[in-house]
Amino acid sequence: MNEKGMTVIVKTVTRYISGLIFLFGLYILLFGHLTPGGGFAGGVIMAGCFILITLSFGKEEIEKFLKHKKVTFLESLGALIFLIMSFLPVIFGKDYFLNIIHQKFGSIYFKFLSSGNIIIYNIGIAIKVMAGIFFVFFILSITRVVVFKGDYKIVKRK
Repeated sequence: MNEKGMTVIVKTVTRYISGLIFLFGLYILLFGHLTPGGGFAGGVIMAGCFILITLSFGKEEIEKFLKHKKVTFLESLGALIFLIMSFLPVIFGKDYFLNIIHQKFGSIYFKFLSSGNIIIYNIGIAIKVMAGIFFVFFILSITRVVVFKGDYKIVKRK
């Protein structure tokens, strides 16, 4: 094992496969209303892509483009997308969670926009789940608990 990350073989395989994993997660997310899947499953798969990169290349590599503030912003953005889409009909005097896109475009069964608002809810949930699961993994991987005379202390790994 190298100083930072895994062997050259693991890094090479990760370079080739991480984009495909992220693309598969995006597919599960976008077509979750037509096939099994959706926002949660797509978000978990996309988070798995970032976890694979972290395990293969080390935490320094992932910290270059996914900082703490960016991950928390993405998690908040996912929740905000979900909340805005659920309260948007209330602003226009309709019912809470009303499917306003489906009412606007009509019934087009088995097409991409056939679910109306559900695709946007899935995107919000996927962003939140992806950022949340990756952030939990990242925090658990860079910290450790030290017990000294019955006191617990969380310290950053070196």
